[in-house]
Amino acid sequence: MSRDETAAMRDTELEKDRARYGLIAVVMSNLAIAGVAVFGVWRLDGDKAVIVGVLTAAFTAVSSMTTAYLGIKAISNTARSIALGSASRREPAHPPARTPAPDAGVPAPAADAPAPPAQRAP
Repeated sequence: MSRDETAAMRDTELEKDRARYGLIAVVMSNLAIAGVAVFGVWRLDGDKAVIVGVLTAAFTAVSSMTTAYLGIKAISNTARSIALGSASRREPAHPPARTPAPDAGVPAPAADAPAPPAQRAP
């Protein structure tokens, strides 16, 4: 096994551990928020206006915590895939073959540029 393969496996295991423990932290904090909300509702003895406020705050905290985790994880995965993709593009497997120009006085035609993405209709 080469060093690159060992480093890649170590990076993969580290990423799995980060995802696992991050998810555990989010789930545990969501359970703690829900537990405090349930305890608060139980102690309020039916005051509906305050119960609605407590439940709304708990729902907001749980949804923002979960959304933040998923958003940060998605951005992290995207950045990692871009970094790994650009590293492989920097070191091509085979150098591009050069073809001599047919006439030294005439410039070679420019390479075809990729077409822009199609526009969506409103």
